[in-house]
Order: sequence, then structure tokens, then C-alpha cells
Amino acid sequence: MTLNVPGLVVMAGFYLLILGTGIWASMRSKKEEKKCTGDGLEITLLAGRNINLLVGIFTLTATWVGGGFILGIAEATYNPTLGAVWALMPVPYVLTFFLGGFFFAKPMRENKYLTMMDPFQQKYGNVLSTALIFPALVADVLWVARTLVSLGGTMSVILDLPYVYSIILSSVVAMVYTLLGGLYSVAYTDVIQLILIFISLWVCVPFLLTNPHSMDISATAYNETFQAPWVGTVEFDEAGKWFDDFMLLALGGLAYQAFYQRILSASSYTQAQVTCYASSGFCLVLGIPSILVGAVAASTDWNSTAYGLPTPYERNQAGSILPIALQFLTPPYISIIGIGAVAAAVMSSMDSALLSSASLFSSNVYKNILRKQASDREMQWVIRISVVVVGLIGTGLTFLDNSVLVFWLVGVDMSYTIMFPQLVCVLFFKVSNGYGATLGYLMGIILRIMSGEPLIGLPPAIHFPGCRLDAEGKLTQYFPFRTTIMITSLLTILLVSWLTSIIFNKGLLPERWDVFKIKRKEKPTAVAGEKTNCGSEEASAAKQLLETTSC
Repeated sequence: MTLNVPGLVVMAGFYLLILGTGIWASMRSKKEEKKCTGDGLEITLLAGRNINLLVGIFTLTATWVGGGFILGIAEATYNPTLGAVWALMPVPYVLTFFLGGFFFAKPMRENKYLTMMDPFQQKYGNVLSTALIFPALVADVLWVARTLVSLGGTMSVILDLPYVYSIILSSVVAMVYTLLGGLYSVAYTDVIQLILIFISLWVCVPFLLTNPHSMDISATAYNETFQAPWVGTVEFDEAGKWFDDFMLLALGGLAYQAFYQRILSASSYTQAQVTCYASSGFCLVLGIPSILVGAVAASTDWNSTAYGLPTPYERNQAGSILPIALQFLTPPYISIIGIGAVAAAVMSSMDSALLSSASLFSSNVYKNILRKQASDREMQWVIRISVVVVGLIGTGLTFLDNSVLVFWLVGVDMSYTIMFPQLVCVLFFKVSNGYGATLGYLMGIILRIMSGEPLIGLPPAIHFPGCRLDAEGKLTQYFPFRTTIMITSLLTILLVSWLTSIIFNKGLLPERWDVFKIKRKEKPTAVAGEKTNCGSEEASAAKQLLETTSC
């Protein structure tokens, strides 16, 4: 193949459009900073808590509909060992947004938190909160990696542009406009990107469905033709794994800083809820084209195409099935439009992950721990440096593995098994304290490591019921072990917190052993309660005296 010059020209125009939008948004953010009474950190990270409703819906949707979303759904649908029933992303995300809007948005907004980690820092202190920030940061770095992998594979297939160049170029562009204007730049570029994703994907669908090399997808949905039916099946002994993956995607997203960044940037609680509910519908609609791409690829006689045999699955290229289908099953100009959709999706997720991780480090580590007296100007530089560092690390990881699903699942896995139970306890259970959070954190990490992960070649030390070799010969857990670990971690936090609260408040252990000072935190509440009772008794006595006097 030779370098696709027309495609490169189109991509250059796309990047210039995105960069120009980011620059315009950064100029807007500077104007808003002069009007806003909040500090510069709030302007950069939360757009002054005054983001437009429509922009909020677009940026939340674009954050979730990334390169991993588009390519991951197509990969799962095409993969003969999985099928569309395992392409779970769109439906669990509906649950994510509804739960987030109904339960999680209110406590986060009422307390005017700046990041997801603020409640941890206020309740548990700096040391434990710093340890809890680590998995959140790792999840964001893996998010950056998976989005870049999806774009690198697409560009190398359609444009014949070397994998390294495409990844570096995209990474630099995303970092530049994120550096310029913070959430304003990210949000307004997301509007452009989501429009491009929607139009580009749906333009490609008719050409794919009518190409001469593929059978009618309705005929191959339940019948084996060139490969297993693309709808796929969930056997009884696989139901536990399917349920586990569903809950992983549905609840894991609730422990991402990028989600709360959008919720906290809304001007009101009602607006935050509307943003969540509307975004859930957009995710469903935007997931349909990727399912159709995977279905068409599974219904294609690859021997009759220029791609030839072996099939993409047999060549271990299932992760790049969307760009391969666009390249060999649609006209050249349509495939270029398709790559625009992938590039837009990658940008929309990568900038969110960059700003998310920069928010956690700059606000919760640098500002609250290392330099409490840091000025707004200094914090702006810390945010910029954080964006660059995370971008470089994420870019570096893309050269270790080229599977979108690997980075996707490992990143969400950490959020689900480790961070989600911690977030639930700190927001909704007053009994939770540092002791419970520490043991729950360690319990989650240890159990997760011992459960193994075939995607990264980690063998399981714990064999849950149903653990066996999968179709690819890898030892896999078919029991919903991640959900089990999450629930175990959550119960550990609550039980240990309750026990330690009793131990220290009953004086069963010396107060000097109370590392997290839970007794001292509860004393003021008790004193306040006593004063309230005393005040009530005095008021009652005075009332009786007045009544006696009047008689």
C-alpha cells in the first residue's frame, strides 16, 4: 500500500478544526475567569460550575463514546467466540448515567466538591486519600492508552500511516488544546467531535450493509455461514461472566473522575440530572453503528475481498475490525469519513482522561498536601505539567499491547473492584472510617491480583467455581468474581469501620492507638447532642415555670 494522501489531507483538516475550537474555547475561558468569583482552579477544572446544558450533554456523551467504545463494540460483535450479546457497552452505560444522576450527583454537588477524591480527603485525611488516588490515576492513564491504540490501528489500516506517527500526532494535538483551556476547551471540542462521530458512523453504515462481499446480516445473525452467528450466545455456564462484565461496565464508570467533572460543572443539580439522562440515550444510539460494522464483518466472505484469507480473526486482527471493514468493504472516500469518526471519538475521550488525572493530582495531591499556599498561576502550571506527564505515560503504554479491550477492561476493572465500594461508603455510610477504608482497599487489591487476569497473562491463584480454560486455552474465571470482590471490599469497609468505632468509643483500646482519630471526630457530635438535650430540658422547665406562674 502507498500513503493515502487524500485521507491525510482530510485528517489534517479535522485536526486543525479541533485545535481551532480548543484555542477559541481557551480564549472564552479567560474571559469567563474575569467574570467568575471562583478561583482559577475551579474555572480550569469545572468551567466555573456554569457549563451550558447542551454542551454538558455533549461532553459527557463524548467522554464515554470514545475510541474504545466504537472499536470495542465492533470487535466483540465480530469475534466468533463472543458476538453482539457480549458487546455490552451501550446498555450498561444507560444504568451508569441513571444511577449517577439519581444517587451520586446530589451529595457531590451539595458539598461543592472539586474532584471525586475530595470526600475521601475530608473524611480520611491526606495519607489514606493519596493511596486511594493511585488506582484512579492508573485507570485514567489506561484510558489514554486504549483511546490512542484505537486510533493508531485505524490510521495504520486506512491511511497506511505508521502506527507510531499516528499515535504521537493525535496525542500531541489532544494535549495541546487540553493545556490551553481546561474543561472549556475539552467541552467545546467535544461538541464538534460528537457531531462528527454521529454523522461519520451513520454515513458509513449504508455502504457496509450493501457491499457485494457480505451476506444479509439478518441471515447470519443466528445461522453459521463464514463463521459463528454474530449475535452470539450466553451459555448457562457463561452467565456468571456475562453478568460480571455487565456490572463492571455499569458500576465501574461511577468511580471515574471524568464523570464527576461533568456533574460538578453543571450550574444546578437538576441540570446535572438532565445531562446524565440525555447522555444515556445518545450512548445507545451511537453504539448501533459499531454493532452493524461487526455484524457485516462477520457476514463477509473475506476470500472475495482484497484482504483475502486468513480472516482478520485468524490473523489476530479482530481489534482492528472496524477500520479493516471500512477499508475493504466501502469506497475509499467513505473509509476516510469513517476514520474521522474514530479520530473524533479518540480525541473526545483522551482529553477527558488527561484533564481528569490532572484534576486529581493538582487539586488533591499538590494543592491539598504538597503546597497548600500555591497561587492560581502556580496551579495552572501544575495542571499543564500533569496533562503532559499523563499523556506521555499513556502514549508509551500503547506500544506494549494493541488490543483495545485489554486497556478498556483492565482500567474499568480497577475502578469497579477497588474505587467503587470506597466511593459508595464515603458518600452514603457515615459509619465508614479510615480503618475500614484501609482494609477494604487492601482486600480489594489482594483478591483482584489473586483472581488472575488472562488479558495480561496473570494466572489465577484463587479458583472460583467454574474456573476453566476458555476457547483460546487461557484459564478464565466464569464466576462473577469481580462483583464478589467488590461486595467483599464494601462489606469489609463497613464491618471494620463499625467494629473500630465501637472499640475506640467504648475505650477498649487507648486513644493514642487511634491513628485515624475517629473518636475525636465523633466527640463534637456527642457534645453537640448533649448541649441540644440540655437546651431542650431548660426550655421545657422554663415553659412549666411560666405556666405555673400564670396560674
